[in-house]
Amino acid sequence: MKEQSNILVIGGTGKTGRKVANKLTKAGHNVRIGSRSTSPSFDWDDSETWGHALRGMDKVYITFQPDLAVPGALAAIEELTKQAKRADVKKLVLLSGKGEPEAELCEQVVIHSGLAYTIVRASWFNQNFSESFFLEPILEGFVALPQADVKVPYVDTDDIADVAVEALLHNKHDGKIYQLTGPRTLTFREVIQEIAEATQRDIAFTPIALSAYIHVMKEQGVPADFIWLIEYLFTEVLGNPNTAEITNDIEQVLGRPPKDFSEYIKETTTAGIWNPLVTN
Repeated sequence: MKEQSNILVIGGTGKTGRKVANKLTKAGHNVRIGSRSTSPSFDWDDSETWGHALRGMDKVYITFQPDLAVPGALAAIEELTKQAKRADVKKLVLLSGKGEPEAELCEQVVIHSGLAYTIVRASWFNQNFSESFFLEPILEGFVALPQADVKVPYVDTDDIADVAVEALLHNKHDGKIYQLTGPRTLTFREVIQEIAEATQRDIAFTPIALSAYIHVMKEQGVPADFIWLIEYLFTEVLGNPNTAEITNDIEQVLGRPPKDFSEYIKETTTAGIWNPLVTN
């Protein structure tokens, strides 16, 4: 009989967390979703909720919102790790960012925790264009972004979730750092062109200076911490030459190639997510 694990999925309603939770549940494991809306609740802004969520758990999948690079993330991961040890958790799987120096500090906390661990560093998600801040301009048919020609090997959240599940369930991944990427690089310009072709829509793309992009977000009343994160990602991450590196870690872990961006586009187009906004 297959051994059941009790697994806390922090961010279990998010882009990767919900997929990790579904896959673990289907595999017969006991899954606890860590979010503010669940019982017991898990709130990154209230460390007193963490112990209740960790109680009785063998393993934890950690996704930090909004990103491990933001101020306060390091202290939160340090405290979570301490509480996990007190709760007798055996293993941590941390979702991290590829090419984020601040995120690597958080990784070191997990690595030196004394617990079994796997670090999953992911490139930018395919789903940023269908579930995140890039979606609205795509629907509106006009996309203006900085770093227009930086090449990124976008990775699919299905692949990230599959790797995370493997890491949670199998000890052979203990102590490993995986860097997950898609099989090819694309610029923002190329991404929008591929989406436009697949949806048979006219979607204009315009390169814009980062300073102008930040100015527009401020005018639109975007929260300051989110603006800080965007500025960080567009400078520190997209400005890092290692951003374009393609790895074979997904194939190494899963025994199959990663999902290509074109397959993600086909699935998203079929689902109607990029259908143009209807205005009366």
